Amino acid sequence: MKDFEGKVAVVTGAASGIGLGMATRFAQEGMKVVLADVEQPALDAAVETLTQAEHQVIGVNADVSDAGSVEELAKQTIDAFGKVHVLCNNAGVGGGRGLLWESSLKDWQWVFGVNFWGVLHGIRTFVPLMLSHGEEGHVVNTASMAGVTPGSGPYTTTKHAVVSLSEGLYQQLRMTQAKIGASVLCPGWVRTNLLASERNRPAELQDDAVRPEAPAEAGVRAWVEQQVAAGRPPEEVAGIVVEAIREEQFWITTTDEFDFVIKSRVDNLLARRNPEVRGIL
Repeated sequence: MKDFEGKVAVVTGAASGIGLGMATRFAQEGMKVVLADVEQPALDAAVETLTQAEHQVIGVNADVSDAGSVEELAKQTIDAFGKVHVLCNNAGVGGGRGLLWESSLKDWQWVFGVNFWGVLHGIRTFVPLMLSHGEEGHVVNTASMAGVTPGSGPYTTTKHAVVSLSEGLYQQLRMTQAKIGASVLCPGWVRTNLLASERNRPAELQDDAVRPEAPAEAGVRAWVEQQVAAGRPPEEVAGIVVEAIREEQFWITTTDEFDFVIKSRVDNLLARRNPEVRGIL
């Protein structure tokens, strides 16, 4: 897909961070954009900003973990603009900490609901619509460098799942000779609100008892906060995404600083060596 002018994009998690960066860049490319997010005040502000800049956009409050909500998002998109050409399954949350067996069941349910099921709901709902009009299109699923490097916990597990799901989508679209491309976005550190994801955690998935943060966990969190604050601006990531769509590039990355970790993981697999034990990347 080379030409964006007049086409329609749907971006989930579009009220802030990478999602807002992509929505803004698509609008600047002349696209009609549907911004979807569960955080209504931030969504309203994003839509107002883009509307004031004379871009053609709408906002839809959508919970991507709910299949019915994603179907309603598709309905409102078609009602407003008639077609979909670019789908960015971008909504995501952090969540879960400490040892695997110490993360609560609700941690796993919440993070999987948004990070994995949100992407799957987007694919199942929108890809048939995109295929039906027979025009060129593209799907971008947001994973993370955490999806291609060793790790643990709900967040990393979901991002590995999104990478695998995206590879399958790419293969099947090519096998069926569809006019739709697919990419997986695996960014490094980016300036987003991911670490504040708890603000949007549903009441029914809140933990009944909050485990105190251990000193070591607090230190790791402080370090991660520093990395995020020094990360790439979302608008730069959006520019990388647009160029990747034009070039039909599957792997979309924003840095090569983790290449040595990826290589080490693959080398260990090919040599049948046990994984290396690493701390936070």
